[in-house]
Amino acid sequence: MSLELETAADRAHLRRVAIDPVSRVEGHGKVTLLLDEGGHVQEARLHIVEFRGFEKFIQGRPFWEVPVMVQRLCGICPVSHHLAAAKALDTVVGATITPTAEKIRRLMHYGQILQSHALHFFHLASPDLLFGFDAPAQQRNIIAVAAAHPDIATHGILLRKFGQEVIRITAGKRIHGTGAIPGGVNKSLSPAERDELLRDADTMIDWSRDAVALARRLHESDADLYDHFGEVPGQFLSLVRPDGALDLYDGVLRLRGADGRVVRDGIPCTDYLGHITEAVRPWSYMKFPYITTQGPDTGWYKVGPLARVQNCDLIPTPRAEAARQAFLAHGGGAPLHGPLAFHWARMIEMLHAAEVIRELLDDPALLSDDRMSGGPRRREGIGIIEAPRGTLIHHYQVDDDDLVSDCNLIVSTTHNNQAMNTAVRAVARRYLDGQTLTEGLLNHIEVAIRAFDPCLSCATHALGKMPLALELRDMAGVLVDRLQRDT
Repeated sequence: MSLELETAADRAHLRRVAIDPVSRVEGHGKVTLLLDEGGHVQEARLHIVEFRGFEKFIQGRPFWEVPVMVQRLCGICPVSHHLAAAKALDTVVGATITPTAEKIRRLMHYGQILQSHALHFFHLASPDLLFGFDAPAQQRNIIAVAAAHPDIATHGILLRKFGQEVIRITAGKRIHGTGAIPGGVNKSLSPAERDELLRDADTMIDWSRDAVALARRLHESDADLYDHFGEVPGQFLSLVRPDGALDLYDGVLRLRGADGRVVRDGIPCTDYLGHITEAVRPWSYMKFPYITTQGPDTGWYKVGPLARVQNCDLIPTPRAEAARQAFLAHGGGAPLHGPLAFHWARMIEMLHAAEVIRELLDDPALLSDDRMSGGPRRREGIGIIEAPRGTLIHHYQVDDDDLVSDCNLIVSTTHNNQAMNTAVRAVARRYLDGQTLTEGLLNHIEVAIRAFDPCLSCATHALGKMPLALELRDMAGVLVDRLQRDT
């Protein structure tokens, strides 16, 4: 982080403005702005104010419980945590999972990508994009979208519903299912379940293509805004297949520089600790990862759809790859760094997910009972997956009693923490500096954050101690004793 944001000169004469909470995101966060007497922005920060201690309370639990437990991190992307944990614990049980198990997991995962991307674009982001950032607050919601653009809203709702049905059939429930277990999956598809999904699969591809076209039209209708709003160049990190193709379930890590050149490639998932360090700031419960050798000030990076679409060499489904080529052509060969470009990239990935689902449904392996495998027991496992919001890392140590002894989670939104703070600062200085603040102007800040599709509940796992106040009161409410820990 730029050191100028750590302190501001003459704080006594600064005015504090808070956006609390940030709306239309998952979880609770706030933004604080410090303005001088002329209304000029001196500081702008995104604070994550809820604490979720999964890294600690997962310790001591039997490892086979973990893929179900960690889903409680989130109600929007539970499948991502479910699968990342299962992948990590495949190693613990010594499993090289069967083709059937992998394909069922992939089907589950791409259903998750489809439903999450549809939810974000149509329900959370589209009110800003369709009505404008300065539109009245009472208009910026999905109800108003449904009234003004009924076809867009209907497609968004039904795309998400289809993705949830994919999850239900593969995981047992739409939310917090049990389908993936260490070593494989606990159920196959029946012919009736496969046919149920096949009925609507082609329609989902068509609607996803329409969504890509909508995102592209919005972007191209005001390219100066969409290309440069909140723009701060940064690196990209994501999984790719060994051949460089996009893969949202498995692969190796690739880091691409802000100029578009590959910085590091082919990093095995098991080596992530050799490349990433997590910093802690006193004003947020969310950690700040960075590339270790580059340091915390310059080593930050972005993850998620905008990173993945520009970091891969191709998307291995034809319609999504054609859409990606149009996206790259818009940038003229240079990477796009404006946060609003996430929306276009997100719809390209949704189209890819719909295509992958359609291809998988023709595979007879989904109906096979060859679902489990095992091998030599190990004490450590690392699972990395591309969640809807970006690269998700689960790392577990398991003792001889089969209990988890250590857990490290680097969640997608955590990777994007510095990028979001940088975008907030850029928007504040471009649109709010020296202005009379209005609700519409403040919404510009939220638009920048929202573009990353942050899941703030997932991402809060600060290292070290946390501030804590413990009060003891009698039955009348009188304070008897108080303990305070400040760090």
